[in-house]
Amino acid sequence: MWSPRVALLFLALALSQRDEFVEAAGPLKVLGLFPHPGVSHFHFFHPIMKGLAEAGHDVSVVSHFPDKHPVAHYKDFPLTGMDKLTNSVDLKFFEKRTFYSHFQEFFLLHDWGKQSCNLTLRSEALQQILRRPGRFDVIIMEQFNTDCMMGVAHQLQAPVIALSSCVMMPWHFERMGAPLIPSHIPALFMAQSQHMNFGGRLANWFSTHALNWMYKLLSVPAADAMVQYKFGHDVPSVGELVKNTSMFFVNQHYSLSGPKVTPPNVIELGGIHIQKSKPLPADLQRILDNAEEGVILISWGSMIRANSLSAAKRDGIIRAVARLKQKVIWKWENETLPNQPPNMHIMKWLPQRDILCHPNVKVFMSHGGLMGTSEAAYCGVPVVATPMYGDQFVNTAALVERGMGTILNFEDIGENTVMRALKKALDKKFHDAAKVVSHSFHHRPQQALHTAIWWVEHVAHTGGAPLLKPSAVEMSRFVYYSLDVYAVLALVLGSIIASWVWLLRLCCGSSAAQKTKKD
Repeated sequence: MWSPRVALLFLALALSQRDEFVEAAGPLKVLGLFPHPGVSHFHFFHPIMKGLAEAGHDVSVVSHFPDKHPVAHYKDFPLTGMDKLTNSVDLKFFEKRTFYSHFQEFFLLHDWGKQSCNLTLRSEALQQILRRPGRFDVIIMEQFNTDCMMGVAHQLQAPVIALSSCVMMPWHFERMGAPLIPSHIPALFMAQSQHMNFGGRLANWFSTHALNWMYKLLSVPAADAMVQYKFGHDVPSVGELVKNTSMFFVNQHYSLSGPKVTPPNVIELGGIHIQKSKPLPADLQRILDNAEEGVILISWGSMIRANSLSAAKRDGIIRAVARLKQKVIWKWENETLPNQPPNMHIMKWLPQRDILCHPNVKVFMSHGGLMGTSEAAYCGVPVVATPMYGDQFVNTAALVERGMGTILNFEDIGENTVMRALKKALDKKFHDAAKVVSHSFHHRPQQALHTAIWWVEHVAHTGGAPLLKPSAVEMSRFVYYSLDVYAVLALVLGSIIASWVWLLRLCCGSSAAQKTKKD
C-alpha cells in the first residue's frame, strides 16, 4: 500500500511532466531565412515551412517568393529589389565549356552570395523580423553560397537548421563534423559518380579541396565584412558561427545519389517537394492517354530557356523527334516553333511531376536539375540528361551509375546524337533500373515532410539538439584525419630507417678500412 505522501509525490510528478509536455507540444515560433533568389531552391524549402505552419506552428518566412495562397500561421516578409540576379539562363552561355568552368561557376555563386547578403541585411523585411518582440524557437535557413544569415541567427540567439537544395557543398562537411572523402564523394560541380577512376579521383580531390579553401578565403571574409558592418565588429566570424548549426537537411536520397557517410545531424529529405498528384489539363491528358507508342518529355527546368538554343541545336532536336514513333512534349517558351513536326507538342508551362508519373511516359529529356531528377526517380522514368551548370553534372553522373540515365553533352546536341541517346534510354534495361530506384525512393520509414517536422520540433524542444553535435566540429581537419599521428609515425619510421642506414654505412666503412689495412 502506498502512503498518502508517496501518492501525492507521484501525483505532483505526473502533473509536472504533463505541464512540461504541454509546454513542449505548444506551437513553435519558426523563422525561415532564404536570401538566394533561385526559385528551384525555394521549391525544396517551401514544403517544409508550409508543413510546419499546417502543423500549427507560427512560421515567418523571409524570401523572394511570397506564398500566393498562404495557409494559417504562415507569414511572408518579401525581399524585393534583386534585379541584378537573373531567374533564367541563356543557353549560349554553355556553348563552350572548359575544364575550369566549375571554378568560374564558383565565382558566379560568390558574386550572387555577396549581392543577396547585402540586399537581405539592408532589407525592410529583415528589419521587421529584428524588431519583432519575443524570440524564435528555431531558425531554418539556406546555407549555399554565403553564410551571412548566421550573423542574423547570432543576433536572435536561436538554434539553426540549415537547408541545402542540392547535395552538400565541399564547405558544408566540416561544420557538421562529417568526413570529406573525395575518393568516393564527388564534388558538386564535378561530373563524377561514386565510382571514379584514378584520373577522376585526382580531379575530384583537387577540385573539392580547392573549392573548400576558396570559400574560406573569399566567401567567409566577404560575409564577415557585411555582417560586422550591420551588427558591429564584436560579432564572431561566420566561419565560427556555422559550427553552431544544429542540423542539416539535404535534398538527396541514397537511392539516387548513393549512400554517404554522414553523422546523425545530417538528414536526407530528397523528394520532399513532390506532392500528391493533381488532375492534368484536358489537352495534356488526351495527348498522354492516346500515345500508343508512348511519350517523351523534354524540359530543362525553370531557369534555362529552351528558346535560346542555337538554330543548329534546335533543328537537330526537331529532326530527331520527327523520326520517332513516340509523341514528344517540349517545354518551349515561345508561341511557335519553326519546323515543328506533327508528333511534337510545345507548351510554355508543364505540370512536370504529374506528366512524368503517367504510365505512357517512356523517357525524360532533362538538364539534370535535382528537382526534375528526383521526380524522374520517384516516377521511375529513364532520363537523357544534358547537364549545363552547377549540380547538374553530379546528378547526371548519379543517374548513369544507377543505370536509369544516359548523358548527352550540350555541345554534342545534333540530330544523330539526340536520336542515339533517346533510343538508348528507351531500352528495357533503363526502364527496369528506373523502377528499382523508384521502389527505394518511395519506401521509407516515414514521409520526408513528417521527418522534417519531427526534427525541427526536436531541435527546438532540446535547445539545438546538443547531443547530436559531433566533437569533430571543433577539431581541425589536421587532427580529424589523424594527420598529426601519421606525421609522428612517419618521423619515427624515418628515424629508424635513418639509424639503420647510418649503422650500415658505419659497418661497411669499418669493413673497408680493415680490408685496406690487410692489403
